[in-house]
Amino acid sequence: MKRRNFLKGTALLTALGLGGGTAAMAISSSRNRYYGGPASDHFDGTRFFNPGGTPPSGFSDLLKWQFGGTRAKWPEQVPVAASKPAALADDLTITMVGHATMLIQMAGVNILTDPVWSDRASPLAFAGPKRVAAPGIAFADLPRIDAILLSHNHYDHLDLTTLASLHAAHAPQIITPLGNDAIIRSTIPDAKITVGDWGHVTPFGPLSVHFEPCHHWSARGMGDRSMALWAAFVIAGPAGKVLHIGDTGFDQGRPYRDLAARHGPIRAAILPIGAYEPRWFMRGQHQNPAEAVEGFLMSGAAHAIGHHWGTFQLTDEAREAPLVALNAALSARQIAPNRFRPLAPGDVWAIPAA
Repeated sequence: MKRRNFLKGTALLTALGLGGGTAAMAISSSRNRYYGGPASDHFDGTRFFNPGGTPPSGFSDLLKWQFGGTRAKWPEQVPVAASKPAALADDLTITMVGHATMLIQMAGVNILTDPVWSDRASPLAFAGPKRVAAPGIAFADLPRIDAILLSHNHYDHLDLTTLASLHAAHAPQIITPLGNDAIIRSTIPDAKITVGDWGHVTPFGPLSVHFEPCHHWSARGMGDRSMALWAAFVIAGPAGKVLHIGDTGFDQGRPYRDLAARHGPIRAAILPIGAYEPRWFMRGQHQNPAEAVEGFLMSGAAHAIGHHWGTFQLTDEAREAPLVALNAALSARQIAPNRFRPLAPGDVWAIPAA
């Protein structure tokens, strides 16, 4: 039984890019398969890293978690009231699809974040985290999609099957950090892709998209750890500014410290609040709800959306645990719950003016 559970867990972690650790590093090629460029304060010539930050947990910690962890039981399926969005929005409306996938409609532009419509967040059709909540927007009900913000290459964020379907139906511009373009072009050679490093700014119609640092890592398997970059985004336009973080560890607040100084008022911050237990293993890569609240305050954002919860079971906490923890953290900091809302699939929020 233990061996079967371990193999199941290892398959899960490999699918997420969470497995590997020191063993993966030992068998990794010294040559970066996705990106070639000069060394920087977050790229050593082969791999990207978080300056001054904690590296991902290693293989021995993975074994400790798999043999000693206590995983809460999730439901196999939860009801979803799907939405059919408007063709566009002149101001700012955000609709939750599920996990880290949201439709951001602002200034007449339709943007998807980390789109995943597949049943599993996995390289395998028969194994890996299975969706318990159907997408909050049916694929056929999507409006014209102009752009995709792709934060990093873990399977719960970069789903090549979904990207290929979106390319065939909408041919959107994909905006993503360094190295992820090579992964996308392996399946979609003619995809329209803009790549950027931390600090880069790319214009898109009436908007500008800023690539921001966050504390994470990347992998698609056992031999490519941190060979493609991860990033957060700030979208600036006539309706204000939106911060989107697909995944991050809190890292002593570093992903948030300078945002207000660099960008001024932020109308909405889209922040991950799930996949955080056990803390000793997940702390360096996934913030918990209390840390998300601290980041929200540090960013100076007027409103926040909690995502990365309730669709795929990636870690040990119960499905509803992030909601309970978020409410407690907001109450402790005397923040009105309507300022920081954890959206469920199908929820729509016309963000109030700041």
